[in-house]
Amino acid sequence: MRITFFQSWRGQLLAVLVVCFFYFFLHLGVQEVGLMESRNFVAAREMAAGGSWLLPTMNGELRLAKPPLPTWAVAGMMRLIDFPRPDQLFWLRLPAAVMSTVLILFFWGLLRELTQLYPGEAEAPGRTAWVGALVLASSLLMITVGRDAQWDIFSHSFMIGSLWLLVRASRTADRGVLWGASGLLLGLSILSKGPVALYGVWLPFLICYYQPRFGGAVGRLRQEWSGLLFLVVVALIVGVSWPWYVWQHVAPTALTVARTEVSSWQGRHVQPFWYYFNFPVFTGVWALVALAALVVPYARRRAGRYVPYALGFVWLLVSFFLLSAVPEKKERYMLPLLFPLVMLLTGMLRAWETAAQEQRLTRSDNRLLWAWAVLLVVVGVGLAGAMAVIGLPGFEFGTARFWAVLLLGGLISYSILKGRGAHQAPRPLRLVLASFILMAAGMAILMPAYPVWENRKAEAGLRRMADIRRDARWKPYSWHSLTEIQIKQVWAAGKAIPLWNIQERALPATPFLLFSPAPVRREELGVNASRLAVLPVDSFFLGRDRKSGQWYVELVKLQE
Repeated sequence: MRITFFQSWRGQLLAVLVVCFFYFFLHLGVQEVGLMESRNFVAAREMAAGGSWLLPTMNGELRLAKPPLPTWAVAGMMRLIDFPRPDQLFWLRLPAAVMSTVLILFFWGLLRELTQLYPGEAEAPGRTAWVGALVLASSLLMITVGRDAQWDIFSHSFMIGSLWLLVRASRTADRGVLWGASGLLLGLSILSKGPVALYGVWLPFLICYYQPRFGGAVGRLRQEWSGLLFLVVVALIVGVSWPWYVWQHVAPTALTVARTEVSSWQGRHVQPFWYYFNFPVFTGVWALVALAALVVPYARRRAGRYVPYALGFVWLLVSFFLLSAVPEKKERYMLPLLFPLVMLLTGMLRAWETAAQEQRLTRSDNRLLWAWAVLLVVVGVGLAGAMAVIGLPGFEFGTARFWAVLLLGGLISYSILKGRGAHQAPRPLRLVLASFILMAAGMAILMPAYPVWENRKAEAGLRRMADIRRDARWKPYSWHSLTEIQIKQVWAAGKAIPLWNIQERALPATPFLLFSPAPVRREELGVNASRLAVLPVDSFFLGRDRKSGQWYVELVKLQE
């Protein structure tokens, strides 16, 4: 039988890389820098400018709350591009996009190991794992997290790689190197965001993988304890190396930071236990399939032919419970739930695909496929309608982008519904292809609308920190702030704006610029007030409108 290109590993790899390009790399620099990115960028900028790579700083202060590996990646990129400019966000986010692609490849390998002994592999060897990699790459949460230069994507990418090598080691005769490599990746995950992925991904997976009742590695734990021990030792050596170095050099500060971080888990971004109940929605176009995959009586006997359903389902439950038990919750913290969920819904896709080929779809299958088809048609055509109603400049009715989206939505709808009668369900493979195309086209055509949408209510003529940065009058002076300034403003400033403690006798080299949230009078300058003169010289707004708040800039110099 002739093997087509996309049934070969080269064709499948090309497809995965093309999908990753559309979802992680295309228009990577259009989105405005977020809060978490600003922290990473500022710390990386100070590293690249000559600061310590082992004791990072952020706005001149030690930054020990997060491990430095993602910051090293961004700082290295800054060195390569000869320091950042505001129009170089693509390059600063490039390490995160690369790690997102690596995560997809690791997940592909992990799913290949977990599914290779299942009956569905005989029908199409390797197809289930390949489809799972494509689905994960096109999931909404994966895309949003994968395009941001922050810690999560690094930590989870290394963690999935560690699990892949762990499973491979447990099924291979010559496996010493694999245990060590798995431990190395686990250590790199810890160096990226501490024990977060260890708690949310590694621990739940191992609890299930070594439980025979969940379809895991039957009877292997006693045989593999030495390998697991070696893995853990390597991970600790790598992962604890930086915290140990920090403790040896700045122990008091490290202890204070650790206490602050622990307390923040109880007091910041606190949400109820059920906050993550909507996690299937974050698969995006796959949400309905994800919900179907969670209906155990329906899904287990279908998806269980292609994936370890019991393992995936319990892995998902354990991860959900552990994540929900932590008071601090954010949407991006749901990323660990995506991996077992994608495995389950991939099993459903493969089951539907095979059942359609063999013409044995049930009434329940047909109803779900029709519901999925209707959702895709509504989204495909509705995007053009939304563009016409919202009317963003460059994306309104009559523009080239509008007609492109309308044409694409029409073609997707036609391909889904072509030749289908009321009692004949849409073909699953067409729905899968339509989902990929819809997400990719959205990224290609509509992603540039994001900054336009964010600036739709911006007030014209407001002076911002970027204007202060470009003003040649202020370049000769050092900059200081009277109170703590937002880190996004520090990034926009292009340099550190350290806090000046006016109660100390130490005085910055004069003259210097002083940033404050209100006009400063000379009498407010503490012990140095009698020696200094304060001249209001500039101001700027923190956001796109006046409601965002205004800061003032004074030139402080010695009395003449």
